[in-house]
Amino acid sequence: MTQKEDQVAGLILAAGGGRRLGGRPKALLGHRGRPLVEYAVGVLRTAGCTRVHVVLGAAADAVRERAALDGCVLVENPEWERGMGSSLRAGLESLAGTGAGAALVSLVDQPGIGPEAAARVLAAYRDDTSLVSAAYDGVRGHPVLLGAAHWAGVAASAGGDRGARAYLKAHEDAITLVECGDVARPYDIDTEADLAHLE
Repeated sequence: MTQKEDQVAGLILAAGGGRRLGGRPKALLGHRGRPLVEYAVGVLRTAGCTRVHVVLGAAADAVRERAALDGCVLVENPEWERGMGSSLRAGLESLAGTGAGAALVSLVDQPGIGPEAAARVLAAYRDDTSLVSAAYDGVRGHPVLLGAAHWAGVAASAGGDRGARAYLKAHEDAITLVECGDVARPYDIDTEADLAHLE
């Protein structure tokens, strides 16, 4: 195991209730014969994350039951209805004290972003001050690597569905952008029409 793999923990935000999908939790949507959350865990593990924390919210019990998440730390976000910001905070809190130098954050509803993109972002990790983001034709996207030195600031500014956006905007100069447009497609599964992306 390389030092990098040991120091960067994977963090999957999978708490959303799929409001625009008729209330179907995104974590349980099927993709390649498995629940989406299971696929997302596989992506981060293949990319090199040995530790993966998964933030659950909507239908958390059903997700625990139906998805094979062995070896993952499952974090329940009781405030998941407040949006992605609360899930990001819960996930970062769960990593405090684990010795992780950074979190590689991915969203459960972006199955077009596979291990290649995640591995590229992971490879740009240097130390706990790292801020790295995948880019698609130069535009910042996911996954995002947040060094532990930034966690308190990210948590303080994360609200609603914004996640780390405000913090990253304020620290734009410090972000290392890693182009991933050649290996990944950053679409979200948000609406019925988006379900066509699932395999």
